[in-house]
Amino acid sequence: MSIELVRDYFRPLGREGDILEFEVSSATVELAAQAVGVIPARIAKTLSFLVEDGCVLIVAAGDAKIDNSKFKGFFHTKAKMLTPEQVSEFTGHAIGGVCPFGNPEGVRTYLDVSLQRFDTVFPAAGSSNSAIELTCDELAGYSKSLGWIDVCKGWQEE
Repeated sequence: MSIELVRDYFRPLGREGDILEFEVSSATVELAAQAVGVIPARIAKTLSFLVEDGCVLIVAAGDAKIDNSKFKGFFHTKAKMLTPEQVSEFTGHAIGGVCPFGNPEGVRTYLDVSLQRFDTVFPAAGSSNSAIELTCDELAGYSKSLGWIDVCKGWQEE
């Protein structure tokens, strides 16, 4: 089970006990926000894309959407989300539990700047009813992120 993989990933870091498991689904931003008790924007959703026959994960705020022109400018290719089968194949996680932790070698993770407006955020932890509260610095370290990028829209305050 994917949540066990994530629990194993966090064990050497002393954080496996910080994984929250819910009686209800947290598979979407809205459901996760309800389960955790926060605004949807604080849910750190993990989006998976096909880039050069490989998988790229972008962790973004719950209220952010991929900006196709920004994505193409950074990755030099059109944003093409993975199919559910590809998600499982590339990450080992099922949709609803995809997270930036414990992924196989070769899966590259980036964090979108839309998350940086919050002290803590809640990414999934490998299942459709789990999350973990992390600071942005912790998220960057634990996810082995390749950096902060700006590829989203719709979240900036006017």
